[in-house]
Amino acid sequence: MDKVEFEFVKDGPILVKRGEKVEFALCRCGHSTKKPFCSGAHIAAKFNAEASKLEIKE
Repeated sequence: MDKVEFEFVKDGPILVKRGEKVEFALCRCGHSTKKPFCSGAHIAAKFNAEASKLEIKE
């Protein structure tokens, strides 16, 4: 089974990955017009957040 990884992009969304493939991007700035998915609104909102990763293995 592929690992699942949540990549918190610096000043951007949460990328949900399965293996090496990005499945989708989740909003974490609160300004997306496509919630819960990222619409790119974090750029205009000048969202500021640190980068990190969370990996789930089975």
